[in-house]
Amino acid sequence: MISNLQDSLNLMSKFTPRRGVNALRLLSSYYYSKWTKQSRQWGLPLSVSIEPTTSCNLRCPECPSGLRNFTRPTGMLSLELFQQTLDQLAPSLWYLLLYFQGEPYLHPQFYDLVKAAADKKIYTATSTNGHFLNSDNARKTVESGLDRLIISIDGTTQETYESYRIGGKLERVLEGTRQIVAWKKKLRSRTPHLIFQFLVVKPNEHQIEEVKALAKELQVDAVGFKTAQIYDYVQGSPLIPENDKYSRYRAQADGTYSLKNRMLNHCWKMWHSCVITWDGQVVPCCFDKDAHHVLGDMNKQSFKDLWFSTPYDRFRQQLIHAREQVDMCRNCTEGTRVWA
Repeated sequence: MISNLQDSLNLMSKFTPRRGVNALRLLSSYYYSKWTKQSRQWGLPLSVSIEPTTSCNLRCPECPSGLRNFTRPTGMLSLELFQQTLDQLAPSLWYLLLYFQGEPYLHPQFYDLVKAAADKKIYTATSTNGHFLNSDNARKTVESGLDRLIISIDGTTQETYESYRIGGKLERVLEGTRQIVAWKKKLRSRTPHLIFQFLVVKPNEHQIEEVKALAKELQVDAVGFKTAQIYDYVQGSPLIPENDKYSRYRAQADGTYSLKNRMLNHCWKMWHSCVITWDGQVVPCCFDKDAHHVLGDMNKQSFKDLWFSTPYDRFRQQLIHAREQVDMCRNCTEGTRVWA
């Protein structure tokens, strides 16, 4: 699609020589570490997720925000901490996802966060449940410079949608989508690149073709199908889809389930990206939802110091020798999203 090409070109437009050199350093250190089994890190991250908030208006199952079962505190990212972090990361950072857990649009300064990153020529993205995209917020979203907007839509009827998005209203999501499309046209903006993300679970897998048609009708740029992470999957779950293509798990002869992927002792994410929580804790990746593997604190040290620190090096070293011993890795798959 033309819109997907435009999005790719937009991402490439964020290239700078410094970011290019940094990317080569990252790739070199990753493959050196993978082949020699000796952890080395020679670059800074290309991609970072920064969490605006852990608060959320919905109660989705299999989501710590929805279940309200975090052991870490709930709060809002301060603009000061964000700006300090951004200043350190911006020269080498290519892609910023303003999302981890929670609903980003609940942050009172969300548009300021986006604009600050956009002003530094960083590709910015976020993921939302779409309930706060009224006309005014849709306009602000387009004007902020946001490059990519992912809207979670896990059903094409209210009954199916609310079976997972508990407390959600599908019509509000659809109207919010219409508002984004309308304001892009009014402001003659190609951004944000608009994506419907469909989390495939058993109650909605029969609507995969319907959501494609709905996206086309609403002039959404792309549809992404995502497999669901189930925390207690061994004994099965009513959320595991029957379509094996969209399941992370495989049924065993004894009736239990196991992960389909084979655990490999390497992970590109540990070299090129990380996650920063709303209160400045740095964790390895998005699978560490409750921040059990804190590797640094932006309130106490510079990002460069913690990124090249002994604790971070030890964590990467463990991954390339015994990844199966890292708890968050046991339910991790990569390459599980299929684009329509």
